[in-house]
Amino acid sequence: MIDLNGRVAVVTGGETGIGLAISRTLALAGAKTVIGGILDDKGQAAAEQIKKDGGDVVFIKTDVSAEEQVEALVQSAVDRFGKLDIMVNNAGVFDGFADCVETSPALWDRVIDINLRGVFLGTRAALKRMTPQRYGRIINTSSVGGMRGSADGCSYTASKFAIIGLTKQVACTHSQYGITVNAICPGVIQTDLRQTSAINLGDVAPDMSRGVGHDPDAYKAVVPAKRRGTTQEIADVTAFLASDAASYVTGTAIPIDGGWMAF
Repeated sequence: MIDLNGRVAVVTGGETGIGLAISRTLALAGAKTVIGGILDDKGQAAAEQIKKDGGDVVFIKTDVSAEEQVEALVQSAVDRFGKLDIMVNNAGVFDGFADCVETSPALWDRVIDINLRGVFLGTRAALKRMTPQRYGRIINTSSVGGMRGSADGCSYTASKFAIIGLTKQVACTHSQYGITVNAICPGVIQTDLRQTSAINLGDVAPDMSRGVGHDPDAYKAVVPAKRRGTTQEIADVTAFLASDAASYVTGTAIPIDGGWMAF
């Protein structure tokens, strides 16, 4: 098992789905963990359950598109635990497979604000704390939709491709300071992303019932494993990237997709 004792982590979007599995895995591996998320009730419930299971964790309500809130989230980890070692920029919303014509400027702006601006703000805040200590692990959640143009909708695809570019650029400029920067790219994973995205997008939310949600077996045509991945499988790879075992892994975008990118 990965040992993260003595480390301090921040996980955005850590109250549901993949983020919750990451928060739990890092905390139970020994990292003192701060969860930042927009869904207050789910965040408080997640923190309480992880505490019951033995993790040292706190939840702070955070809108990742707001610079001052992201800065406050990261600083709270430093104030509470003395430093920041691991930053997981996971918060994101789905666009319901809306194509370019269907994507309103309002939907585009909101998806980009959360998915891309949020990763930029989290990365920037983390670098300011990690660079002086010459140590850090930054993991950004992209998607297979950041590697294939046919996987998702217009704004989601654009945001996830951009996350990979941001990850690679920051790795080139900051790996010399002992900071690794990587992206994880989940494939078809069983989560509640559609439901939480509808809540977070509010009035600009598109129809979330298309694609795999409309035909639950459609993914089998392109995923060699013929099954959905689990949130724990994503969390396990994230924990590896957060550990010292991955100290020479940086600037990568890792598909966790049951072979979809090999198809």
